[in-house]
Amino acid sequence: MAVEDGADDATVADEARRVLAASTYLTLATADADGRPWATPVWFASREWAEFVWVSRPGARHSVNLAARPGVGIAVFDPTVPVGTASAVYVEAEAAEVGPDDRVAALDVYNRRTGEQGLRRWTEQHVTGAAQFRLYRAVATHVWVLDEHDGRVEVDA
Repeated sequence: MAVEDGADDATVADEARRVLAASTYLTLATADADGRPWATPVWFASREWAEFVWVSRPGARHSVNLAARPGVGIAVFDPTVPVGTASAVYVEAEAAEVGPDDRVAALDVYNRRTGEQGLRRWTEQHVTGAAQFRLYRAVATHVWVLDEHDGRVEVDA
């Protein structure tokens, strides 16, 4: 259900919201220090289309890559639509492990989504110290949705 050519900003923003609400996984594209690409699916929560939060192990390839190169690409597609009617959100962002000053706010975004899906609540103890996971966040610099011709239309915040 892509947006039509010439759609207004509100329609484009609504489509981004719809796709993000319909999807539980995003594809996170990272690169290591030498520029070798890596893409992986991660379960995510988002605040609008500007911030994406997930939990990963710090030794995972994509987490290690973020430490070397914080620039990422994100693709989120609507898995509920039939073939030929695809809709997707594409994102350029800067990503990193969430620091102590931002952890409570990021956990709030994450836990809102876990609650909606009947999943357990995460606390700071689940993502700090000896815990096996860490909390990560990507902040969007550019966001697009597909138009009816498979072109990209930028979401104007």
